[in-house]
Amino acid sequence: MLLPAKAEVARQLRRYRAWERAMLAAPADLTVRATFEDTGYTLCVLMGKRCAREAADAAERYLRITPAAYLSELDERPRTASVSARRGPPGTRRWSFQREGRRPSGAA
Repeated sequence: MLLPAKAEVARQLRRYRAWERAMLAAPADLTVRATFEDTGYTLCVLMGKRCAREAADAAERYLRITPAAYLSELDERPRTASVSARRGPPGTRRWSFQREGRRPSGAA
């Protein structure tokens, strides 16, 4: 797994925290809010998280420890089932196609 440069993570985390403070100081300012959301999205992409708060926590954890320790920490976390492992409801064949007639099964 590729990990981002620590300097870039630190820079984006500082930006995120600065805009977070600005947004909390002026919640009605749409420009500040949009910039805050943009920095949160950037941090999410950088850290591979879906939520800005989770991304900020992951960035702080990543900056505290070595990259190898961070990767092993990720490996220890429980994983959710992958999309390919999911199954739909059991399929029951309602139609039985004959070579010529193509009638539903049970039809005369």
